[in-house]
Formats: sequence, C-alpha cells, structure tokens
Amino acid sequence: MIRRPPRSTPKPSSAASDVYKRQSVDHPSRRGARTMFIQTQTTPNPMSLMFQPGREVYAEGSKNFSNAREAMASPLAKRLFAIEGVTNVFFGIDFVTVTKGEDAEWETVKPQTFEAITNFYASGETVMDEEKLAASGTAIAEDDDEIVAMIKELLETRIRPAVAEDGGDIVFKAFDPESGLVTVQLQGSCDGCPSSSVTLKSGIENMLMHYVPEVKGVVQAGQDDGEMDLLDLADLHRGRK
Repeated sequence: MIRRPPRSTPKPSSAASDVYKRQSVDHPSRRGARTMFIQTQTTPNPMSLMFQPGREVYAEGSKNFSNAREAMASPLAKRLFAIEGVTNVFFGIDFVTVTKGEDAEWETVKPQTFEAITNFYASGETVMDEEKLAASGTAIAEDDDEIVAMIKELLETRIRPAVAEDGGDIVFKAFDPESGLVTVQLQGSCDGCPSSSVTLKSGIENMLMHYVPEVKGVVQAGQDDGEMDLLDLADLHRGRK
C-alpha cells in the first residue's frame, strides 16, 4: 500500500486584504532591482485568498491545480504547494487564488505565499514548463501505474528541489517491479560527488522506500553498486517537513 506524505498544518485564522511590498527583486531579463507589490483580495470562500502580483500570471485564461501532482508541470504552482496547508491553486490571467485547509491559518500561509510568488518572478521561470518536466523523466504518463506515478511525484516535488539547491539534478530512468529497484541519473554537481554513498542510501532511497513500500532500492544509471550521493540528508529531511 502506498503511503502519502503527511501534511501538518497550524490552527485556522481569518484572512485580510492588504498589499505586500518586496524590495530588490532581481529578474534575469532586467538590469538592477525593482520593487514588487502583491495585493491580496478576499473571496466568498474564507479558505481562499486572491493574490494579484501586478503582472500576467496565466495568459491562456485559467488553470486549476487540485493537488501537488497536478502542479508538477508548473514551477509557480509547485512552489505554492510546498507551503504547508495549501490544498488548491488556481491561476487567472493576472491573479493566483490559493486555498488552504481548515487547520491552516492565513497568518502563516499568506507570508509564505507572498515569498513564493516573489521568488518565482525573480527566478525568470515560466508559469508552465511541460518540456522541462518531460526531460526530467518525472512527467506522469497515462500508462504509468500508481507505484511509478508516486515515485515520480516524490522525485519531482521533494527530491529535485533539494538537489537543485546544491547545483545538481536527478532524472528518473526506470522502475523494475520484479527487483523493486529505481534507476536514476545524476547530473550537475551531483554527478561524481566524492561524498556519494551516504545520501543515496540514507536519504533518497529511505524516502522512496518509506512512502512506496514496493521500492527496495535506488541505483545510479550505469553503475553496478548504485551508491551515489545527491545531497546532505538534512536537506531531504527539510524537504519532508
């Protein structure tokens, strides 16, 4: 049986409309820094709050994400689902509506949402990036069974962001249901890292085996022993909290 990662959230609180001002937002396509204002607006649903960054969000009209798996192809939605308590994300042409769970409080969720939106625009990433997701091997295909889908979801939402902090990346290659082995390809600073063996076995492997019992191990593509480190175990634990 596949176990979903737990989500612990604080107690509820009321939402308020205000304007968030973030100084010195650097954008790769611009020289220097600029100030970003994000305005919030209440909705008829007290669990939902509208965030207006003052720039285009989703030019094609609207897009809804009801869970982290659906958000895997959107760098912005993925950042928002990384916030504890967020249960739904909706994109409009010039706004983002974030919905929280009943046990979460806006006092905690709202500032983290401001930060996530600001950091997204500062990164220069696109709102949707299906091609990048496909290249990482973590795009969930229609013929993927639930085991493979869960492995890809964990790699994309929990492990890849932590690996990226250390200048590397991980690409999903295959899952062998008979042996229970997951094969991955390391890239960037993670490829050939001298402190390899501890993290792959103690971090990534343990995480996948914990949430997907069918996984019995993780190996590096092209290596017999499969022992390769990706990042410090603490980074993975931080991603799980």
